[in-house]
Amino acid sequence: MKHIVSCLLVLLAAFALPASAATVSDNGPEADLEKVFAAIDQNQLDVALDRTEALLKVYPNFRLANLIKGDLLLARAQPLTTFGNVRADKAQIADLRDEAIVRLRAYREKPNAKYVPRYLMQMGADQKYAVVVDTRRARLYVYRNDNGTPRFVADFYASHGKAGAEKMFEGDMKTPVGVYHVVSQIDGGKLPELYGDGAFPINYPNPWDKRLGRTGYGIWLHGVPYDTYSRPPKASEGCVVLANQDFNALSNYVQVGLTPVIISNEIEWLNLDDWQSERTSLNAAIEAWRQDWESRDVERYLAHYAREFKSDNQNLAQWKQRKRAVGRGKSWIKVGINRVSMLRSPGNDGVVEVIFEQEYKSNNFTDTSRKRQYWIKENGQWRIAYEGAA
Repeated sequence: MKHIVSCLLVLLAAFALPASAATVSDNGPEADLEKVFAAIDQNQLDVALDRTEALLKVYPNFRLANLIKGDLLLARAQPLTTFGNVRADKAQIADLRDEAIVRLRAYREKPNAKYVPRYLMQMGADQKYAVVVDTRRARLYVYRNDNGTPRFVADFYASHGKAGAEKMFEGDMKTPVGVYHVVSQIDGGKLPELYGDGAFPINYPNPWDKRLGRTGYGIWLHGVPYDTYSRPPKASEGCVVLANQDFNALSNYVQVGLTPVIISNEIEWLNLDDWQSERTSLNAAIEAWRQDWESRDVERYLAHYAREFKSDNQNLAQWKQRKRAVGRGKSWIKVGINRVSMLRSPGNDGVVEVIFEQEYKSNNFTDTSRKRQYWIKENGQWRIAYEGAA
């Protein structure tokens, strides 16, 4: 047993952060698991068993801990040749081994407290928290909006799609990657037992997904069956799945209709200086767009739109035609932009979802609405690739 778990620890050591790095805290049993494996590595099997039993008192349905306990008990009677000697189902053993690896990796790779997820460029004033999911680490992070600056609050182990991430089609068993929002909350009593204590549906597919031809529906954050503490890292049909106690803790941070859920293959982290630089650049582009709209110089206003721009029902040529026609009837325009949220989509395309409250006034029309735009870099300049209601 010592040899088997030592191999696991050697594998995980490659991912360890320097001891001097300032890191944020974590939630869950990972610290206890670390102590169990450390005792095994030191051949202190009785100590490891005591620690495992203490862990199971807190998490009695924790299958990984039960497997470790079984191995430790069996080790008293015979040599162990592999991880999971007490179980015959090789697929389940592989799942539990994967869970052990991602849990301990997350414990050893805790985010640096001086860095923030690149995607949280600007949270709206009414968005108290944001959720960021890292599928490679099987981890869900919660950040608080501290006057516009993201501050770490908590993180949880989280399962995702059986076939991984980057969902494209209905039924592909993948979890989507992108910027989403919680659209409702469903109590566990209204759901099959599979979903545990409840669910938070998100708006997949979002307008950008639809533009790219992505299909499917019913992507939720939800709990687990009541006889289960947690599921393997890749276990769902595309949803993000948490232990029920973690789901309930997450519920304290979620605002239906407001809380963003950003799902990534692997989180990109920025120091606060670089984060501020990206944020300032896009804010300046948005302000230039607003001012050019107010100026009634329609061509200058239209220069902010990308070549491949699309609204819900218009391409760039149709958009230009309509805006030129509307502009001819204006003698003055005032545009106010409030409660701005800027969230960068994970991946290489650099798409940023911008949502804001727009107050529009002119000589012949007044309107207040919520607007969603997607901004991209085109020839090094920020341009609007999509615009519609939020």
